[in-house]
Amino acid sequence: MRQYSLVIISLFILAASISSSQAQSFQGPRADIDQILEKANAFSQAFIRGDHDAMTALYTVDAKIFPGKADIIEGHEAIRERWKLPKGQKILFHKITPREINILDDHAYDYGYYVGQTQLEDGKQVSWKGKYVIVWKKIEGEWKMYLDIWNRVE
Repeated sequence: MRQYSLVIISLFILAASISSSQAQSFQGPRADIDQILEKANAFSQAFIRGDHDAMTALYTVDAKIFPGKADIIEGHEAIRERWKLPKGQKILFHKITPREINILDDHAYDYGYYVGQTQLEDGKQVSWKGKYVIVWKKIEGEWKMYLDIWNRVE
């Protein structure tokens, strides 16, 4: 019976690892994929620090963002302003999990999910999650976000 249980547990772990490996699809040169993943992580870290300049630097100068329930926002200055939080709010956590990254020469697309947590002025913590699509441009060897659209699912 014990051997049977170990086999079942091993099969469960194998199935879980196969399932999670199929959840992500990355197509293109590994160095480009790695740079895009690093940029996504840098965005999350800058968001948590409240570093709007670092966040903005991850976008092309002609970038456009498409926040949910808002007009399209264009250009560095407008994007920087959009990422500023209301007074008394702080991002506690932010993580981007791509489902697919596909490199097409000097452009790429990336879609997936994000999760985060905000602390409000009164100390209350609010969790949120959503989905996103990013179109990236490779400019002088560096990947930057060109189009960034997201909306919450909760």
